[in-house]
Amino acid sequence: MSTTSNRTVHPYTTPITVTTSSVVGIAVLGLATFFAITTELMPVGLLGTMSQDLGVTESTMGIVITVYAAAVALLALPLTSLTAKLPRKTVLVATLVGYTLSNALVALAPSFAVVCAGRVVGGIAHALFFSVASAYATRIVPPRLAGRAIAFVYSGSSLGFVIGVPLATGVGQSLGWRPAVGAVAACAAVLAVVAAVFLPSVRGAASPHIGSPRAWARTGLLSVVVADLLLFAGHYVVYTYIGPYVVDAGLDVGMVSGALLVLGGTGVIGLWLAGLFVDRAPRQTLVAAIAAMAVAFVALPFAHGSLVGTMVVAGVWMAANGTTGTLFMAAAIRTGGVSPEIAGALVNGASNIGIAGGAALGGQVLGLAGLQSLPFAGAVVLVGGLSVVVLARRGFPVHSAAQQHLSTSSVEVLTSSLAVVTSSIPTVSRAIQTITGSVATVHRAATGSIRTSQEH
Repeated sequence: MSTTSNRTVHPYTTPITVTTSSVVGIAVLGLATFFAITTELMPVGLLGTMSQDLGVTESTMGIVITVYAAAVALLALPLTSLTAKLPRKTVLVATLVGYTLSNALVALAPSFAVVCAGRVVGGIAHALFFSVASAYATRIVPPRLAGRAIAFVYSGSSLGFVIGVPLATGVGQSLGWRPAVGAVAACAAVLAVVAAVFLPSVRGAASPHIGSPRAWARTGLLSVVVADLLLFAGHYVVYTYIGPYVVDAGLDVGMVSGALLVLGGTGVIGLWLAGLFVDRAPRQTLVAAIAAMAVAFVALPFAHGSLVGTMVVAGVWMAANGTTGTLFMAAAIRTGGVSPEIAGALVNGASNIGIAGGAALGGQVLGLAGLQSLPFAGAVVLVGGLSVVVLARRGFPVHSAAQQHLSTSSVEVLTSSLAVVTSSIPTVSRAIQTITGSVATVHRAATGSIRTSQEH
């Protein structure tokens, strides 16, 4: 005779079944985020070589960061709203095609103006990508893993910092910035095909809940958006010019890619901490992270006489910053004021308004007062963002109750997904190196053809 137990099983102890397609889908989203961040931030490491080749100053070259971010800021919400009913896979693959076209246009650009135009194309793709990717991740995993899924998608951002930008910088220093950008274009094209084949299908929303500014303020979403904007603005006042800054601190120009690799590695530490505390103590973690960034900025000019000291302080800054993307996105979704896609669009737009404003402010400070004034300007902006987090109790509640749709109670699936992505990194690196050689050959052939036609 069999017996049936009527014991109640706590929902957080119930085994979770995750399909292979979900694991692969999260891995693809992580890789897509990697190339999105690489595309966005490549000019940071290539700023010097690009400015010399195109005949503009480094402060002027910073405009390529600004125009990209401005396109995202202006278009994130309207594009997300307009495409909400479309299949999510279609939209995401379209953004990867957009990154491909953007990088190809930049790589072949004959002038600074065309580079800016290519960056605008990338900004349009970026406006949709980050608005869709986080919500996409939450819809292909069980609800209890949604928070981990967001954290994992953002791990692609850290991999972009750690591998993408330094690798592109290294290739740019050895072969030229055009082959480096062309290689990323080729890899983005390959990933678009991979996403079209392997990414699980997700239907669009019938009617996305956009809300209104008044509702955003009432739920605390507006405070999250404003704090996120100020955080990114303060960060990019300095980060946009991190290459010239560390060179001025005594680093050899040829070692900039290595420095970015080290600093990006510290950002992974921050991402790991965000994964640990995104549900346990999000407010406290965010306050500590922004405060640490501000203190590091104030300390940077005093450490500037020592290259080692500069790198240590910058490492603290980057580690603290690594926590913020996940925490802000989770905070925005938790307010419940809008649909997850719209929350992603608002945070994405705010981040890029901050990036555009921070890069522009950094350029002005650099031109008027020099490199050593950049960290102080960034610290002032960060203190403003920290004040919003401290005062906004609705957007950043003191006591964060566990919410099922953002719980992070299972590590096993995240670990298996991480293994998929990390195991693919050597393959991606080898592919980039191979494609870089091909792009360099094509570029030299094209340049020779252009010169020949000009001579005739």
